[in-house]
Amino acid sequence: SNAEAVAQFLTEQEGVVSVNHPSLPSHPDHELAKTLLPKGAGAVLSFEIAGGRAAGVNFIEGLKIFSHLANVGDAKSLVIHPASTTHHRMDEAALEAAGISEGLVRLSVGLEDSEDLIKDLKSGLRAAAKGGN
Repeated sequence: SNAEAVAQFLTEQEGVVSVNHPSLPSHPDHELAKTLLPKGAGAVLSFEIAGGRAAGVNFIEGLKIFSHLANVGDAKSLVIHPASTTHHRMDEAALEAAGISEGLVRLSVGLEDSEDLIKDLKSGLRAAAKGGN
């Protein structure tokens, strides 16, 4: 339920270009997910932040609750910006070929209170929009 709350929140944010989670009606597999995953579509989601690599880095730096780690599926919330970390050596064309935008952010939503997570994400989005934290 935390991932669904976070996904819904992100869809409503000005600095967010798109959100990818099967719980959202905009997801191409939404109907299938409702059938196969009636208790929820999982804790991992991704979204694209406006502003590319710089905004992604600033977003990460603006967070306090989400831990900046590449793994997924922990009890605590995790975040990664692939273009500046796991795929940082790739240029824009290589990222695109791999299906990764410069503004892609991946979240693994944990068990913290969803309101606290959303407040943290608001802080990250503010940092991304200002060009820093």
